[in-house]
This record gives sequence, structure tokens and C-alpha cells, in this order.
Amino acid sequence: MSSKNGTLAHNADDLASPLAFVDLMALERLEDIPVAHAGTTESERIERFRSLAAPFPPGEGDRSFGGHVFAQSAYAASKTVGKGFLVYDMTGSFILGGRLDIPYIYTVRHLRDGFMYCSRAVDARQDGQVVFSCLCSFKRDEEQRTFNHQPSAPQDRFQDIILSKRPEDQPVSPSVDADWWIESVQQGNIAEREFPGLDVRKVDMKDYNQTRDVQGHPVKYRQLTQYRLKGRPDEDPSATLAQIKERELAGEYDNLYACAHMYSSDKNSLLLIPRALGIKHWAAMASLTLTVIIHRHGKALRMIDWDTVHDDKTKDLPMKWFTQEGWTPQSAENRAVHESHLWDPDGTLLGTSMQDSMLRLQKPRRTGNL
Repeated sequence: MSSKNGTLAHNADDLASPLAFVDLMALERLEDIPVAHAGTTESERIERFRSLAAPFPPGEGDRSFGGHVFAQSAYAASKTVGKGFLVYDMTGSFILGGRLDIPYIYTVRHLRDGFMYCSRAVDARQDGQVVFSCLCSFKRDEEQRTFNHQPSAPQDRFQDIILSKRPEDQPVSPSVDADWWIESVQQGNIAEREFPGLDVRKVDMKDYNQTRDVQGHPVKYRQLTQYRLKGRPDEDPSATLAQIKERELAGEYDNLYACAHMYSSDKNSLLLIPRALGIKHWAAMASLTLTVIIHRHGKALRMIDWDTVHDDKTKDLPMKWFTQEGWTPQSAENRAVHESHLWDPDGTLLGTSMQDSMLRLQKPRRTGNL
């Protein structure tokens, strides 16, 4: 991969690991690949990008955080659509574990370019192997607000819990949200590295989740996390505050923000499932597929809290706190589902996620030649 000084990076030590989300998602454009179709003079356009930052390794392991390749695939696709097209839906399959020592190469195929909707297919490769593949859809704002409904917001249903502490006073969401990991960190056996891209905090839901009603019905188990963007959203570090505000109001960062919400949706998501089921030990857990639907763009999606900016010279822009409400509706046959709603600070439902996962309590027995 190319570093900022133009040299090639060949190992993990050479890969940058920035904390700002816009830098974490940074891409280098590679040469396009025109693909001719047999029996026709038309060719399919395939655009290519290379990642420029090292992803986060949950649990200090040798595999990357799945939310990174998910969000960056959407970000790469957003670089191939026209102005005004915003990502609203993406479904991806995790095929192989992402490595930390080499960059992702994203190939983006143009499936459809319509007036109101367009679609892209993205493959993320490492060492020539596809490790993640997705379909990503974009649409324009139709400027129609003829109907609207949503469930009641967690700010209403869990008001006392949420208001008991400021988000920044909640504990940082751990690298691995499992008791054994948290205890090792508290005992000083493990040093947690800072999670890049977003500041994610875990709300203490113990009083709610330990009630008899929830204990007897795992589908009622809930986990709230609160998150905000790290760093400014502009790729140009010299952009002034006035320029950033103008660009945000024009929607120039909306796709980046959508990717940030997608990125957050996968943070410790699957680890909610064994907690809800009362399972303390498992043999294997992994994401299989993840779908995120962005319901709202514009104000609900945007992350800078301009109401608290009173000085044009402000360096650290204050960011809004968003809330993810997660639960598990079903588990069977060594698989389990995680779902979540993503809420803006005003209680607007801006996104929904659904994740299918592998969950094994013991290693499978092999029979015959399988």
C-alpha cells in the first residue's frame, strides 16, 4: 500500500492506525478495470481502491474488526456514485477473517445507475482472496415527507437509565465484551488499546436485564451503547470551521456519517447474544452476514453538535451522542441473530441492523469424508 510519503508498506508496522474516522476510512484510488461482456460491445466498469489504515484487532488478536471492512466497503462504493446519492441499504457476507498486515483492495462494480436509485457490488480482497462481499444501494432525496412511523425511542423507555450518567461518564465499551476479558483488563493483565474512529460507551443495563421478566425471556434482553465520531469529518485537514459547516449542511459528509453508523453497529454486537442466553463459554463465534438499513439522512444522520460551537477557532469539534439499542430475537442450530436500532439524540430512528452469526458451544464432530 502507499503511505503518505509515497513508499510501499509491506507489514503491519508500516500501516497507519489513525483515531479519526475519516482517516481510518481513507482510500487510495487504483486503476479501473474495464471488463468486456461476450457477444456485446459494452464493457462493465469496475473501480478499485486500496485501504490506507490498519483496522482495529478485537481482543488483541490477529484478525480485524469486521465493522471496518463493512463500513469501508460502503465508503468505497460511495466514491463511485454521483452527487446526491446517499447509501441507504447494504448487505454483506463475511467470507474470511480480515488480516491486519496487508491492506484491503476493494473492487466496486456498477450494477445500476438510475435517476433515483443506483446499486454497487463490492468485493474486498486480501492477497487476492475475497474476504468480504456486499451489495450496496444508494438513492437521492425525493423531498417528500408524506408518512412517518417508528417505535418509541429508548430515550423514553429507558429514560432513568440514560439520564443517570452523561455519555462521556459511561465506561468505554471493551474490546471484547465478555466477563473474562473485562476481569483481565481490571486486573492489569491486559492493556486495552483505544478503539479508533468512534468513542463508544457501554450503558449499564444490569438493573433492567437482571429482572425476572428479562431473565426468563432472552428476547427482552437489551444493551444500549452510546457513540460519537472521533476527529473532524473533512478529508482536508486545513478546512476551516466555516467550510466544514457549509459542507455538512450541503450533505457532503452524509455518506461518511452513514458509514460511521454502520461501523458502530458491529461493535461487540454478537457478544450480546451469550449474555442474553446466560452462556459464559463457547467454542466459536463469527459474523456470517450483516445488513444495515439507513432510514434517515440529513439532520438525523449528521454528527457535529453545532449548537455548542461558539468560537470559530474551535479545534476539537463537539460531536453528538447517538444510541444503539441491541437485542437478540432468535438462536438455533449453532447460529444466532443480533438486531439493533440506531437512534439520534432526539429519538429519531435513523438505522436498523440485522446480523446472522455462527455460535458454537462445542467443536463439531467430523464424520466420514466431510
